[in-house]
Amino acid sequence: MKQDADFQTYPFFFRQVLKIASRIQFGSLTFSLPDGNSITFEGVEEKDAQGLIHVKDYSFARRTIFGGDIGFFESYADGQWDTPALADCLYIFARNAEHVQDAFKASPAVDFLQNIRRTWDKNTKSGSRRNIAAHYDLGNSFYKKWLDPTMTYSSAKFDSAPVGLSDAQINKYRSLATAIDLKAGEHVLEIGSGWGGFAEFAAKDIGARVTGLTLSPAQYEYARERIYNQGLNDLVEFKLLDYRDVDQSFDKIASIEMFEAVGKEYWQSYFEKVRNSLKPGGIAGLQIITIADRFFDRYVKSTDFIQRYIFPGGILPSDRILNGLVKKSGLTIRSSTAFGEDYARTLHEWRKRFLSAWDEISPLGFDERFNKLWRFYLAYCEAGFKAGTTNVSQIAAQRT
Repeated sequence: MKQDADFQTYPFFFRQVLKIASRIQFGSLTFSLPDGNSITFEGVEEKDAQGLIHVKDYSFARRTIFGGDIGFFESYADGQWDTPALADCLYIFARNAEHVQDAFKASPAVDFLQNIRRTWDKNTKSGSRRNIAAHYDLGNSFYKKWLDPTMTYSSAKFDSAPVGLSDAQINKYRSLATAIDLKAGEHVLEIGSGWGGFAEFAAKDIGARVTGLTLSPAQYEYARERIYNQGLNDLVEFKLLDYRDVDQSFDKIASIEMFEAVGKEYWQSYFEKVRNSLKPGGIAGLQIITIADRFFDRYVKSTDFIQRYIFPGGILPSDRILNGLVKKSGLTIRSSTAFGEDYARTLHEWRKRFLSAWDEISPLGFDERFNKLWRFYLAYCEAGFKAGTTNVSQIAAQRT
């Protein structure tokens, strides 16, 4: 630890934050203080990784201690602290999560209030429509400003190749189609069809028939127009339909980063529905984000920044939990490929594109606090995937 200051001269809650920061083992974290002093904590590994926090108001510490990562974000949004490199700063916390997680765990009272809110966010059929609308119905114009031309809002798959984001998104579609051995003429159900990227690929490049499900009216209208413009109406159909209401069987199923919105209470029934919607021998290809097993028990009992501000009703499984759910449903895992580093790269690209497009996004009705929210969200997720606290996998599971 390097310091230019005596801890005892600073407010109580800030001293608590400093005590927590002193536990870091990876990288370094510097607090630049209003009085001109600075305090740096250094770990013993990854010394090139550096985070810098400019403290503007010591009140951020109290909000962080009591509110966890939610309070940390809110104090950032209110200008109580800042940083020249948000993703680098958040990476230090994510990489040291096992050592500093107390700083990002809300107090019991805050958790109690957040869990009441989680009850409201529960993914019943009506709740699912409400939760999806909270994020995906920000407007197609908003997403078009910063997503790549494929309009894909899920991890790309770069496979260590020097390709652009659009090519990496197509590569992701191809990888999933290959995992389920999708062939021309087969009928594939896509649960969570987004803006129609996978459906277009499956129909245009493979010749498969696609039925896509979404709960977002904005995505539904965009995807229908997209397929019409490509002349693929004879192969692709979109429905504003909850996956629980599917009443037919399919050769294959694809679902890309939709499971995260299912809700823990419905995890097992989701996989049972997937199994029952497959013809015998059919294969489901699922791209799913997971949280590391070692963090799951604590994570599942609390509400984090993502659940509060970005995806109400959302929750991640761990790899262990996910594998158990698949097997219990009667599906057999054929393959599983993890590519979390590619998600970190995808999020980095999204954040750059978002920042570059902000002057065009702002006139759509979004203010500076929204800007800070999305900058924090994208950097927060990038840091998590880079640090390995979260991961993403493509899983192929077969009905035997």
